[in-house]
Amino acid sequence: YITFPNMFTSNNACSAPTSFLLTGIPGLESFHIWFSIPFGSMYLVAVLGNVTILLVVRVEQSLHQPMYFFLCMLAIIDLVLSTSTMPKLLAIFWFGACNIGLDACLTQMFFVHCFATIESGIFLAMAFDCYVAICDPLRHTSVLTHEVVGCLGLAALLRGLLYVGPLPLMIRLRLSLYQTQIIAHSYCEHMAVVTLACGDTTVNNLYGMGIGFLILTLDSLAITASYVMIFRAVMGLATPEAKLKALGTCGSHICAILVFYIPIALSSLTYRFGHHVPPHIHILLANFYLLIPPILNPVVYAVHSKQIRERLLHIVKAGAQ
Repeated sequence: YITFPNMFTSNNACSAPTSFLLTGIPGLESFHIWFSIPFGSMYLVAVLGNVTILLVVRVEQSLHQPMYFFLCMLAIIDLVLSTSTMPKLLAIFWFGACNIGLDACLTQMFFVHCFATIESGIFLAMAFDCYVAICDPLRHTSVLTHEVVGCLGLAALLRGLLYVGPLPLMIRLRLSLYQTQIIAHSYCEHMAVVTLACGDTTVNNLYGMGIGFLILTLDSLAITASYVMIFRAVMGLATPEAKLKALGTCGSHICAILVFYIPIALSSLTYRFGHHVPPHIHILLANFYLLIPPILNPVVYAVHSKQIRERLLHIVKAGAQ
């Protein structure tokens, strides 16, 4: 059972801490050791699944296609997202290691929000890939060349850096005094830190909301628009078999997109508007959106991709022999 020293101070007694204390799952500290079992298991599954995808695509030449390159990008992003939070969370659960330095906290914040933004950009790129594959299949290989795929991935990376880079800098430069050192969260989420600050946090709040709007709203609208055009093209295909094949091509993309956007949207809405939602429910949602996509993305694509399934079976049989 983890206890915290009484570090809460009044607004008139703000201090400039060099470190913070993460609570893990607030209100459920006595159950931390039990929470470590599912969280540790899910993290292990996420790492194994995404590393497997990376290895399979690397060794199988027939998978060197845009869809699988984007899948590898997702795997790397998911590994970074889960690894940026889960080891620290498990350390809190197992050893009560709640202390985190200010710079380490801001670094963790950057990685979480930056790579979530990059993942959203990769989903945009995957929607474009699916659109070209369905609506203009004869030009797919000429449009989605390896260089174009690399440029789309680089664009998603640069956009994440551009959007999220200012977040920790604005906290470091503008917010030096805090009401308490205790962050009622399992990792250094932007709003969880900003709400503890003394002084005017309007700029930080507006910037954070702007980033959330750009990612959740504009990205999801762009992806939705692309799939509306895709479905219109699919409905115009001549035979039912062609329609099913085309829908199957994009089915895994849609599943992965829903797995990513639904938890992050629920977590964001709960944080900003769910004032009556118990804190531990919000924290669990926040952790799930960092764990569920890394777990399910490899499963979704392995189920929907015949090439990946066949290569995995070949590896398993070779290992058994």
